[in-house]
Amino acid sequence: MADPLRLALVVDSDAFGGAEVYTRHLLRRAPTDVTPVALVAAPVAEHFAGPHRLSVLPLARHAEQAPALAAALARLRPDVVHVNLVDPASNRAAIRAAQQVAPTVVTLHLQGDLGPDPAALRRAYAGVTAAIAPSATIAAQLTRDLGVTVVHRVRNGVDIPAVPARPAGRLPLSVGAVGRLTGQKGFDLLVAAVAAVDPRGRRMRVTVAGQGRDAERLRRQAEGLPITFGGLCRDVPALLRGLDIFCLPSRREALSLALLEAMAHGLPCVTTSVGDTAAAVGEDALVVPPEDHRALAVALARLLDDPVLRVDLGRRARRRAVRDFDAEQMVTETLAVLSAAAGRRPRTARR
Repeated sequence: MADPLRLALVVDSDAFGGAEVYTRHLLRRAPTDVTPVALVAAPVAEHFAGPHRLSVLPLARHAEQAPALAAALARLRPDVVHVNLVDPASNRAAIRAAQQVAPTVVTLHLQGDLGPDPAALRRAYAGVTAAIAPSATIAAQLTRDLGVTVVHRVRNGVDIPAVPARPAGRLPLSVGAVGRLTGQKGFDLLVAAVAAVDPRGRRMRVTVAGQGRDAERLRRQAEGLPITFGGLCRDVPALLRGLDIFCLPSRREALSLALLEAMAHGLPCVTTSVGDTAAAVGEDALVVPPEDHRALAVALARLLDDPVLRVDLGRRARRRAVRDFDAEQMVTETLAVLSAAAGRRPRTARR
């Protein structure tokens, strides 16, 4: 029997979000012939508790060197390192450290600028064995801007609940959103849309779950509106089960895991045409242009006014999620890339 695949998963973030949810799927669904170790920064470490090994490191974004990571990887001697990047330039030090130890695969979760030294960034990416892109736009940036020659498209996936949500449909309807409180997620646009549609909260109450640097600014903007900022949500499925509508007005996105999770719960969703979103969800969600709070307001009003549409969209969203967005498929495809980089046979995700 072959030795287990020793997999090091590096998480490049100081805040919990989609990239961290993705990494947890890999950890939790790793089959018995894969031995995963998570190497994460202290601010997100609490979210990675489990039977796997965990190393908590001072991962500094935008640093030139990552000595603690390099030392930890040297001790682990993994067969392959998987570096998860929130944006292209955030942690080239982690990529360099990984390449000194083992074949390195990167997953780029979000497009972004190349930082102050694009040439140095390209040199770091040139040494990766392969890259994983969750969207066509990210795949294009990896090849065009970063010079990666082997890029695999693996669509994001989520856990599919056995039973979908069953919204009560009583006024005021419960509208929810989940994500980092940064400009990328566009929650300021949601605040503006609520002000235009229902400033007194007669038809909806809005809950935004998440943390981030824009929290106080958003709270000030939403003052007097029927909007609650609930902070970090430790049980997103429970939050989703209590909603009537889900809304994610992102400015930039590959394919949001939060959106896919809401669809998997059978919620009618409003989102924006960024990244692969429009192509992935088709007509099974209401998709509006980014940066357009008026279009967002129209879409929300449409769902508030039409209970039949809410039910229909929720059912169609659930069917699409079951068909296209199961985390098991995402993990199996990702493990195939990682195993190939290590010169091993493909692995299959554990249910």
